[in-house]
Amino acid sequence: MMSLSSVPSAATMFQAYASISTAITMFKTMIHQLVPQQVQLYIEAKIRSYFRPNSSNVTLVIEERDGMGINDVFTCAEIYLSARISPEFQRFKITKRPKDTCINVKFGNCGKITDSFEEIELVWKFVNETEKSILRFQADDEGNFSEKRSFELSFSKEHKDRILNCYIPFVLHTAKTMRDEKKIIQLHSLSSNCYSSMNWDSVNLEHPSTFETLALEPALKKIIIQDLDRFLRRKEFYSRVGKAWKRGYLLYGPPGTGKSSLIAAIANYLKFDIYDLEFSNIKRNADLRRLLLSTKNKSILVIEDIDCSVTMPERSETRTNYNGRSRDRDQEITLGGLLNFIDGLWSSCGDERIVIFTTNNKEKLDPALLRPGRMDMHIHMSYLTSESFTVLANNYLEISDPLYNNFKEAQELIEGAQVSPAEVAEQFMKSEDPDVCLQSLVKFLKRKRISFNEEMEKQEEPNNNITNGGANTTHDDKQHQLKRIKALGIHNSLHS
Repeated sequence: MMSLSSVPSAATMFQAYASISTAITMFKTMIHQLVPQQVQLYIEAKIRSYFRPNSSNVTLVIEERDGMGINDVFTCAEIYLSARISPEFQRFKITKRPKDTCINVKFGNCGKITDSFEEIELVWKFVNETEKSILRFQADDEGNFSEKRSFELSFSKEHKDRILNCYIPFVLHTAKTMRDEKKIIQLHSLSSNCYSSMNWDSVNLEHPSTFETLALEPALKKIIIQDLDRFLRRKEFYSRVGKAWKRGYLLYGPPGTGKSSLIAAIANYLKFDIYDLEFSNIKRNADLRRLLLSTKNKSILVIEDIDCSVTMPERSETRTNYNGRSRDRDQEITLGGLLNFIDGLWSSCGDERIVIFTTNNKEKLDPALLRPGRMDMHIHMSYLTSESFTVLANNYLEISDPLYNNFKEAQELIEGAQVSPAEVAEQFMKSEDPDVCLQSLVKFLKRKRISFNEEMEKQEEPNNNITNGGANTTHDDKQHQLKRIKALGIHNSLHS
């Protein structure tokens, strides 16, 4: 029998406890400092797996990304579950943009939602993890935090086949129907902060431009619309001939001629999202591929001012990094990297996509960009004509009568003034009175014409004809040729 004298005193017990606690704290500190976080998480998961009781449930993990691309099951699950928020769901986010008609419900960390399908009980769990990339192949150049989002779907294992073969297709179909019924066009732009690597951020596209309100030649509008419609209905044709289902457009012309408005009109007509690709924020080809692969189908990729948006290095140039070693071409953005996605092997990673380039100076573009398959249709955005002026006057002043005061005079002055739609729109916004606006426009056009004539007189000196192959081409002949090109307004280099 243990005597009272053999029982350690309270002071001794406290000293022993303090020593053990200190040792445990030191051990944990050493572990955190010496063992990478990913290894810690792996060991912890393995230890838990040994003590986890056998469960009759199965859990399907649906991650947001599938390799370099988007997991469509995750996107559809997010849409499907947004309409099934139940009282059991304890954490979620709500948003409402100025023009939204209702509140948008999004999920918070570790949120749970219950659902049922043919008397099968299912539990959805949303997991959003933000963690520091530790392993070399996971870290980016800046060592940014990476965000990993996923859904976990749990149910009894006896219903596994039923869930995979019936419930998941039901979720995909329901989400597609919901998306089509409430299609809101999104404008995506690049975003990057200290908590995540570069990816797409989005806002609702609220640009009101349509083909009806676009100040463009009616014949040119018709050609563009017909080309878009033909592109949409030719999925089987593209598959049969072995081409990626995409279409490339080049919009070129002077500033202010409506290139951005045409892009918005195409997006509103097709109900396609827009991805605005800004090259100045991208450092290498690998990042470019990752961003392009994360774009969705039925989308428009816009690369504005392609001639000056980025300095493309020559293939022959030798590049070195900070320690003097040669750099791989994949470590920087190159023209070849862009072309490889447009019509190379990477172009097949996605369907029903439109790529639009814009430039004010077509002659500065690399010829490799201009060929069919990359820029299939070249659309010249020219100065305002009498027909497009009528559309603009109707939009801003609600006037279409050619007998209205100063209307006909302004229409006649437009033809030779080389004025952009943006310049005329500025005159129309100077007053709420249509008469005042038209008077201001007539004065502006007269000044514009005088300035243009003075410029032409300086260029027209005696014997200043241009010789071409033995034939003399006068300035009037050049102007006539330019008018013909402007009237055509389009160069379709691939008749599809």
